[in-house]
Amino acid sequence: MTRMRWENIWRLGIKELYGLAADPVLLLIVAFVFTVAVYSVGSIKFETELASVGVVDEDNSELSRRIAGALLEPYFKPAVEIPADAIDREMNSGRLLFVIEIPPDFEEDVLADKRPTVQINVDATALTLAGNGASYLQSIILQESLSYAARREVKIESPIDLVIRTRFNPNLRTQWFNAIMAIIQNVTLLVIVLVGAALLREREHGTVEHLLVMPVRPAEIMIAKIWPNGLVVMVAATASLWFVVHEFMDVPLAGSLPLFVAGTALYQVSIGALAILLATFTGSMAQYGLLIIPVVTVLDLMSGATTPMESMPVGWQYAMQFTPTPHYVALAQAVLYRGAGLDIVWPELVVLVGFTAVFLGISLVRFRKAIMSM
Repeated sequence: MTRMRWENIWRLGIKELYGLAADPVLLLIVAFVFTVAVYSVGSIKFETELASVGVVDEDNSELSRRIAGALLEPYFKPAVEIPADAIDREMNSGRLLFVIEIPPDFEEDVLADKRPTVQINVDATALTLAGNGASYLQSIILQESLSYAARREVKIESPIDLVIRTRFNPNLRTQWFNAIMAIIQNVTLLVIVLVGAALLREREHGTVEHLLVMPVRPAEIMIAKIWPNGLVVMVAATASLWFVVHEFMDVPLAGSLPLFVAGTALYQVSIGALAILLATFTGSMAQYGLLIIPVVTVLDLMSGATTPMESMPVGWQYAMQFTPTPHYVALAQAVLYRGAGLDIVWPELVVLVGFTAVFLGISLVRFRKAIMSM
């Protein structure tokens, strides 16, 4: 491009920044999304915490009392002993999330190495909490039984020696994952909203005719809609990542922040081009809002930011590889969680560059046709 064209893009972009600064609603949305919304999502816990447990102790032995006494905070509330006929009533009412049934002669069978059965009743309404809590209860019951048998000089061995080493998130805190992924998802949402709104605002205010009579080309108009809004989102996301997530929520950032910013910049251009493309199919903000709801929902839920890609249907896994969001999520997770450098994430950067070029080309063709129809 000539110097005049770059000046056009710069000046049009500055005009967009002034327009955004004059819109208090959009500014409030940006501030809310990268502060309150990030903190709210990041504070959600999926670990078992203060779960209510009932114990049906039909053995009434020292071992059964040890098991009940081993259910301690912060994972469980103090165990409540209930009769067997109260299990359904307590669980149906939601007062107990877990009920452990210890059978008669349990201690005697453990010491005789008869491998008795302990039943754990689980309220799976809260699926993640129930799954984690059941695993904790199994571990506690097994550990207490082995410890008690060893103290009584009875040799009962576990069939395997399981050693678990957890990297990158040693305490398995879901806040570390949720907070950063909330920023990633909000970047997608806000870029699509702001870039599309910038284009439709020209049409609704009748100022698009002013652009058409100016010595500017459609490509210059399109790029001038993308870079200022992308810049605002990138600055807000970076500030949120450092001050809200890292400083306030005490979530460690393992990798290079400049590398993450570079990947974010590439991703925003490709998503901004997608927003331009979607905006050309609508005539008002109301229509645009309805159109982007399924698009943003699919991009967020199927990108790996909410659940692992491996847990999705195989067809969806292949289909999502033709969108930039999974590659950006993989890059962000590698850099911010695992401390990956450029030597590891460069393939994702190359893919994002490719998506940026393809989306810009397709959006430019469609945008030119939309401009001509105006």
